[in-house]
Amino acid sequence: MHLSRFEKLRARLRRAYESGRASVKTARGREHRGNDGSASDAPPAALPAAPVASAAETGAATEIHPSTSSRDDADVPHGLRIAAAWAWRLGVLGVVGWALIEVIGTIRIVVIPLAVALLLSALLAPAVGWLLRIRFPRSLATGLVLVTGLGAVIGTLTLVVNEFIAGVPALSKDATKGVRQIQDWLKTGPLHLSDGQLNQYIDQGQKWVDENTQALTSGALSTATTVFEVLTGTLLVLFATFFFLRDGGRIWGFLVRLLPFAARLRVDEAGRASWATLVAYVRATVLVAFIDAVGIGIFLVIFDIPFAFPLAALVFLGAFIPIVGATLSGAVAVLVALVDSGWVTALIILGVVVGVQQVEGHILQPLIMGRAVALHPLAVVIAITAGVVLAGIVGALVSVPLMAVLNTGIRRLAHGPMPPPEAVVVAAEPPGR
Repeated sequence: MHLSRFEKLRARLRRAYESGRASVKTARGREHRGNDGSASDAPPAALPAAPVASAAETGAATEIHPSTSSRDDADVPHGLRIAAAWAWRLGVLGVVGWALIEVIGTIRIVVIPLAVALLLSALLAPAVGWLLRIRFPRSLATGLVLVTGLGAVIGTLTLVVNEFIAGVPALSKDATKGVRQIQDWLKTGPLHLSDGQLNQYIDQGQKWVDENTQALTSGALSTATTVFEVLTGTLLVLFATFFFLRDGGRIWGFLVRLLPFAARLRVDEAGRASWATLVAYVRATVLVAFIDAVGIGIFLVIFDIPFAFPLAALVFLGAFIPIVGATLSGAVAVLVALVDSGWVTALIILGVVVGVQQVEGHILQPLIMGRAVALHPLAVVIAITAGVVLAGIVGALVSVPLMAVLNTGIRRLAHGPMPPPEAVVVAAEPPGR
């Protein structure tokens, strides 16, 4: 019963479709015969005579641009129409971007750990792939790599903290001497400040600290209340990293199958190329950070600067934030050298830091990362600034690799397959594929 009704409805739709096609063909045939000069169905005498207007009377308004839909649109200049079209489309994109940022900010306790887990997965994926090639079970290989990496991080942090705790008393004495030297320089140097002026500036600084004590304390208390969130985020990072490494290929395949069939192949190629870029970026960043830390650490040891190992570790961690992180960590090393050994040694360390950064920016990064993940310095600075404004330190850490991934993915979607970069020798499969 239902089937026969469905068949009848289908037959009616089919007849309507065929009738429409026939009418279109008939109309096209009449138009074609009219253009060829043959007689049309309606005699010319039966057509109403259109009023003839001169070009001066009609003006430019009668010339309708192909981009317009009515004569009214033709009265608007073409440039203004284009600008208006761009304006409302950009407005829609801005509203969508703002809504996306708001959603991410609301669920940042989930988004940030997942982003960190992706970076860790990109770093550890080659090790998991090597274990899989020597016939390790997938779960065992993933767990072994994750535990080994976690142990290395915890051990490094433990050494750094112990070094700082052991050297803080000596550094405090050196800092006191350094402050006195700065006071003497302010008195006898080009500024020629008096004791009264120094005391005034010190009192102003003390007053500012007293006025902002409540704000600082409330910030500390609010930070203390987020211990549960930090613990939850850490656990989520560990679990997400494990499953990204073990089942990353399956997860990516599931996401691709949700798309329309015609777009799956293109998106899959763009995703694999983006993953290869992320892996190359993380590996290259780790290698560059290690070279920076070793180079600066050697000179810190040569000049007998305290906290040489912790400062080298700080340089290593700071190098994960391009341009800004290396500058800040190098400034800390210069300050410690100034406090401990004077301005001559501090200038030498400053020269070393600047030299290492120049070698990194002009030799190491182009050589190791290759063109596929190379970004213009202006794009890097803008990405870091936007990341800091939107998500703080985590935003600065994630913004540059996100920019590199989007750069590769969009180029692949827009221009089709690209040849793999010569400097990047990385498997293009997602982790666990």
